[in-house]
Amino acid sequence: MFARRGFLIGTGGALGLAACSVPTWLPSRPPNGPSTGTFSGSVRLKPAHELAVQAPSAPREFRAAWVATVANIDWPSRKGLSSEAQQAEAIALLNQAQALKLNAIVLQIRTSADALYHSRLEPWSEYLSGSQGQAPEPFYDPLSFWVEQAHQRGLELHAWFNPFRARQSQATSSPDASHLSRSQPQWVKRYGDQLWIDPGEPAAAEHTLAVIQDVLQRYDIDAVHIDDYFYPYPVQDPQSKQELDFPDEPSWQRYVQAGGLLKRHDWRRQNVDQLVQRMAQLIRSTKPGVRFGISPFGLGKPALRPVGIAGFSQYDKLYADVERWLAEGWLDYLAPQLYWPIAQKAQAFEVLRDYWQAQNPQQRHIWPGLFTSKITDKPDSWPSEEILNQIALSRELRPSNPSIGHLHFSMVALKQNRRGLADALHAGPYANPALVPPTPWLAEAGEQTLEPAPEVQLLLADPVESYTMRLKSNSSNKSGLQRYAVWLRYAGSGWVFRSGSELLIAAQGLEVMVVSALDRIGREGPRSAYTLA
Repeated sequence: MFARRGFLIGTGGALGLAACSVPTWLPSRPPNGPSTGTFSGSVRLKPAHELAVQAPSAPREFRAAWVATVANIDWPSRKGLSSEAQQAEAIALLNQAQALKLNAIVLQIRTSADALYHSRLEPWSEYLSGSQGQAPEPFYDPLSFWVEQAHQRGLELHAWFNPFRARQSQATSSPDASHLSRSQPQWVKRYGDQLWIDPGEPAAAEHTLAVIQDVLQRYDIDAVHIDDYFYPYPVQDPQSKQELDFPDEPSWQRYVQAGGLLKRHDWRRQNVDQLVQRMAQLIRSTKPGVRFGISPFGLGKPALRPVGIAGFSQYDKLYADVERWLAEGWLDYLAPQLYWPIAQKAQAFEVLRDYWQAQNPQQRHIWPGLFTSKITDKPDSWPSEEILNQIALSRELRPSNPSIGHLHFSMVALKQNRRGLADALHAGPYANPALVPPTPWLAEAGEQTLEPAPEVQLLLADPVESYTMRLKSNSSNKSGLQRYAVWLRYAGSGWVFRSGSELLIAAQGLEVMVVSALDRIGREGPRSAYTLA
């Protein structure tokens, strides 16, 4: 590796650890989780709210990981696990995410016109039981479970949908009778070794929007998320080796016969644009505090690319006009998949980071996706320092851009602590917690009231070496993710920032505690301060 602007200097090796190892810092119980010790009583606190202004601003950084369910990439680890085993795996992933000080999980809940939750619109995913349409046994609702468990740990849960894929190449189950390939075969096209919902079918778009609205209405998710699959990535004819066109002739001819004037490629882009716009409108009208995130391929349209940037054009092949979506403000965060090493000049991380920031007149969040799963036990593995250095580059935007962050693809690489990466993150970039950056423009859509400061209870542990701080919402809205910011000042030292609803804190030298609550869109409410009575 190389040294530059505060980068970690490394040798390209494995930090002296095995390719996959269990992180030594994982606690025996979830950090900030329910205490199992005994208490000798509560500590009297004295309000000292005039001290609240002395605490600094809370650190902000979006730290997330994708949990892919398609092909059992991240969860569940294989098809056919019992409900108990699935839940145990989910809890283990969430515990590690919390201990690593991530603050969001992006869970794939619709892989191929299927559902990893109880749905009346689409069949149960085969990646749960092995058979599409088969509910978990004994029954539970995986999405409800993930939302509840994530929120208990102070983690956001972003629901990840694939809007157009109908069957993935590694699928093995026969399609259920309720699957679109059987119930609405006119919408579904075979392209290569996959099935695809034709984006040019208006009724298919209505169905996808109904699926998303159903989840918004029934689950307390924090965001709706889609990835880079719009029209499919091109495939070649096995004989001619020529690129196959997507087989949308029926929907195209209906458009032309109805008087449509666009060229075919522009019509395809319009189909995608309209779905993205309508998704944004649907989210705002159904649940205004829920964000909308998109994670597209990392290269922009060729006409706008910086000098030296080259490669696949999602604008021309996937019909994704990402720059327009940013310009129109149809999304709340963009997570461009910058899945190349820093030194790869044709897809240079730093140049692409700046490119996407420059395409952002509405000042939406830009949080790059990192290809963390390129760290493996194979000879062509990336060194773990590559991801650490990409995080350092994403942080260079401060203080001019306070909204920084990134997402890891995917959680399995962190779970396996590949080449000691999770250890290095825990000891380095993630040594201290951070809150998700606020999304203030959503206040205009209805999220206007700030959360009041929480109630504080300080319990004296036995033996007296630490306190357990418990925070309880003072808000009239008790549902959803309750997030709190905590600053602690100790004699002879500065402020220490923590986040959570139940914290184990050192007792020796504690002088001042400052607390506040965050609302659904990440804004901090008024602070309260206390000293020991």
